[in-house]
Amino acid sequence: MSQPRSYGILVAVLVAAAVAVPPATAAVASIDLGSEWLKVAAVHLAPGRAPIAVAINEMSKRKSPALASLADGNRLSGEEAAGITARHPSKVFARARDLLAKPLSYVQSVTDSLFLPYDLVPDARGAAAVRADDGQVYSLEEIVAMVLHYAAGLADAHVGAPVRDAVIAVPPYFGQAERRALTQAAQLAGINVLSLINEHAGAALQYGIDKDFSNASRHVIFYDMGAGSTYAALVYYSAYNAKEFGKTVSVNQFQVKDVRWNSELGGVQMEMRLVNYFAAQFNKQLGDGVDIRQSPKAMAKLKKQVKRTKEILSANTAAPISVESLYNDVDFRSTITREKFEELCEDLWEQALTPVKEVLTHSGMKIDDIYAVELIGGATRVPKLQAKLQEFLGRRGLDKHLDADEAIVLGASLHAANLSDGIKLNRKLGMIDGSTYAFVLEIDGLDYVKDESIDQILVPRMKKMPIKMFRSIRHTKDFDVSLNYDKAYELPPGIPSHKFAEYSVSGLTDASEKYANRNLSAPIKANLHFSLSRSGIIALDRAEAVIEITEWVEVPKKILTLESNITNQNSSSEVGAANSTTDSKENLSSGSNTNSSTPIDESNAQEIITEKVLKKRTFRVPLKVVEKTTGAGTILSKELYSEAKNRLEALDKKDAERRKTAELKNNLESYIYSMKEKLEESADILTVSTEQERESFAEKLSEVQDWLYMDGEDAQANEFKERLDQLKAIGDPILFRLNELKTRPTACENARLYLDELQKIVKNWETNKPWLPQKRVDEVVSEAEKVKAWLKEKENLQKNTPVFNPPVFTSEEVSEKVLDLQDKVSSVNRIPKPKPKVEKKTAKEEEPASKEKTTYTESAPDEGEYTETSQKSKAQEEDQSASANTSDSEPEPHDEL
Repeated sequence: MSQPRSYGILVAVLVAAAVAVPPATAAVASIDLGSEWLKVAAVHLAPGRAPIAVAINEMSKRKSPALASLADGNRLSGEEAAGITARHPSKVFARARDLLAKPLSYVQSVTDSLFLPYDLVPDARGAAAVRADDGQVYSLEEIVAMVLHYAAGLADAHVGAPVRDAVIAVPPYFGQAERRALTQAAQLAGINVLSLINEHAGAALQYGIDKDFSNASRHVIFYDMGAGSTYAALVYYSAYNAKEFGKTVSVNQFQVKDVRWNSELGGVQMEMRLVNYFAAQFNKQLGDGVDIRQSPKAMAKLKKQVKRTKEILSANTAAPISVESLYNDVDFRSTITREKFEELCEDLWEQALTPVKEVLTHSGMKIDDIYAVELIGGATRVPKLQAKLQEFLGRRGLDKHLDADEAIVLGASLHAANLSDGIKLNRKLGMIDGSTYAFVLEIDGLDYVKDESIDQILVPRMKKMPIKMFRSIRHTKDFDVSLNYDKAYELPPGIPSHKFAEYSVSGLTDASEKYANRNLSAPIKANLHFSLSRSGIIALDRAEAVIEITEWVEVPKKILTLESNITNQNSSSEVGAANSTTDSKENLSSGSNTNSSTPIDESNAQEIITEKVLKKRTFRVPLKVVEKTTGAGTILSKELYSEAKNRLEALDKKDAERRKTAELKNNLESYIYSMKEKLEESADILTVSTEQERESFAEKLSEVQDWLYMDGEDAQANEFKERLDQLKAIGDPILFRLNELKTRPTACENARLYLDELQKIVKNWETNKPWLPQKRVDEVVSEAEKVKAWLKEKENLQKNTPVFNPPVFTSEEVSEKVLDLQDKVSSVNRIPKPKPKVEKKTAKEEEPASKEKTTYTESAPDEGEYTETSQKSKAQEEDQSASANTSDSEPEPHDEL
């Protein structure tokens, strides 16, 4: 069953051949921010490049660790942060996305279960914050902002220009607090969030963008088990007909019917079973009641190796584990079979099937109704999980048409391109996603009596997004509005209360008192306007009081004299009905001629008489809406946001200085090694330098190298640059002479070849272009002789100059001489051939044409005599001429507007 076009936003895929390349700034990005990993895709239209591509990181990998670190006053992200996890586990922050907008108690329980030794403290809202080793406290929004800042940097590096507009993928179980907090974190990172997109919608976009559903619709389940969670989404694909440029076309679309999840089941939970299993083994090996679970460094090392062991078990029936110096310089080695691993996770396999079962149950569908079950997410590679799914679905094979890691980020990039203003798209796909939670409206105020007729369910579950909603209540005093999750469904993970937003609405009491003594035709009511954005965020946008008043108002009565006169005029009219009141009013207002003997005049009118009538008036008074939500789920206040922004900007500057310092340090180190290698191995260096010069330079290189690895470890950027400049002042002249030794002879030979060729060019001019001015040709020949003489003179001087001295002339000078000569040759060569002279006609030859022109002039009428009749006759003649030409000749070409 097809859906109307207005049900969703249209998303399209880029067609590189059919898209004009916009400016370099026309680029957008998508970010799939997972529990452990992040992926970034960029949409950028540039010649020779794929319009949509996954950005690689500094290690040339297509996914990066979702980590941020604050160590010794420096900020590290991604691969850099992962590199110090085992050494400084308390300084590297993981799972920050899942801890956003959660109370401190919940965050503490999660970090303890995952052996994450963070120094957690409560912030002003009651949410968790982390304290760095320098004592500075950072909110979790700031930690996530650091990760997103790193992700944006990957997009910038891929495009080669700043990319600020992005779509961010979020799991379906994210509630209102998490979505608001993530949006604010992105703003702190300098990202303009075009929209949040549910992960399953991104995967559905990627699946359906290149398929045709006009012949048959289908139901597809997307099963995603990532690092931290599992969900199953039921998506219906179909097509509808639409008019486009006067033609009927088929447009594909999809609608998310339902999604169910387990927010605590993922690959990490499987890994933690292995971590505890191996920790118990190592504790038994050590004895003496030692428990390495109390050692953050030991657990960080163990978790890192366990992740590799689990990956090996996906392809092998057994896997080893080896950790050097796990605890107190004691090594740990062990092995585990896939069978043992599956036994440790025995209760998890049935839990993994629950989201699929719930989706089928609540949608009323059977397994046979499902066209495909697409697997995405890294944890779906576990063989036991695939076997359980195959057993439940009764299928030999599972659908793996999408990239398990990149399907979501690529689909989100399509959504980003569709929302962008600077990118032209093609191949449309309608997207209809819905709210994964149901929202309930509650009103509370003085003397407010709950109206059972008002629907308290403001947004049903899976209601399409975006949408605007309206509710009206009858009340006369200020009141409060609260938005709550429907108690029929589970709450987002870690959220302790169903209430997630509260507003105070004021101004209604004052409005009621102002109009209290007026005659109200209806009770005063307040209209509430809500919106559910495409990001899944709901808010009370505005409120207004509606007051309807009925009052007696004096209005003039109808004038008898005028009525009589109008009737006479109407009865004598030749057109219209005799008794038409409308026609009489029109005749009166237009003042048209009638058979009346005397015109209407004010002197004929009687004295105006008034009467009282009831008149209804409606007043709409804007009400003041103030959000007063409190608790861990609130976003950062303006003051806290400003402080966080300043801290992050300070870290940005420090990062830029650190990168610059590292770059200059690397440049200095590379220059030292490169020049030492040339001095030792290059025979040509011996030719262009003296022994004393080489010894002095080698001594200076060693001196700077010693400084680099001793006192230079903590040096500033300007110190590295200063020492590099000192070395280049000695080494660059040597390199320049070495380069000239090779390039100068080639440049001279090319110059001589061109001078020989120029002689042939001049001879060709004399034969084929005799019109060329001899003066210009002589100038070219003279210039060529000067270049030839200069080159001979310089080469003779260079032969008598030692090669370890500065060269007499350079290859660049030779090239410039030749280029100047070539410009002069081109200038002469472009002189066009003169046009042949046209002889003037004699007087006798011009006479007939002159007479013809005179006759036409005399026969033509003057402007004043050019009558309407002559215009018509001329137009008729033109029409006849045009009609005659239509059948015999084609119309003249013209430019389309």
